[in-house]
Amino acid sequence: QLQASGGGLVQAGGSLKLSCAASGRDFSNYAMGWFRQAPGKERELVGGISRAGSTKRYADSVKGRFTISRVNAYNTVYLQMSSLKPEDTAVYYCAADRDAPGGIVRLPATSYGYWGQGTQVTVSS
Repeated sequence: QLQASGGGLVQAGGSLKLSCAASGRDFSNYAMGWFRQAPGKERELVGGISRAGSTKRYADSVKGRFTISRVNAYNTVYLQMSSLKPEDTAVYYCAADRDAPGGIVRLPATSYGYWGQGTQVTVSS
């Protein structure tokens, strides 16, 4: 089970940090991803991190602004978002990929079999 939190309303240029807490005892065996979905748009991978955190991948639209991290001892993955823009407004979901090999981050949403409930991020101009 994945529980996302940390969303909210922020002005353009501001920052937010999302957290996703996972239940279970084998969190370190899952690659993790943060996705977002805006109204009328497809769900897209914003950032992904491999099992041990050695590999990180980002959407081009957020490179240099967002940072994904994880603390396996706490069963938690984070998404630090800075320099937020109105186009970052979306529902953000965390997801877990059980089948990604070590050091690999897979991009398609279909690779992720476990999803959190989503947290709304709204950036005002």
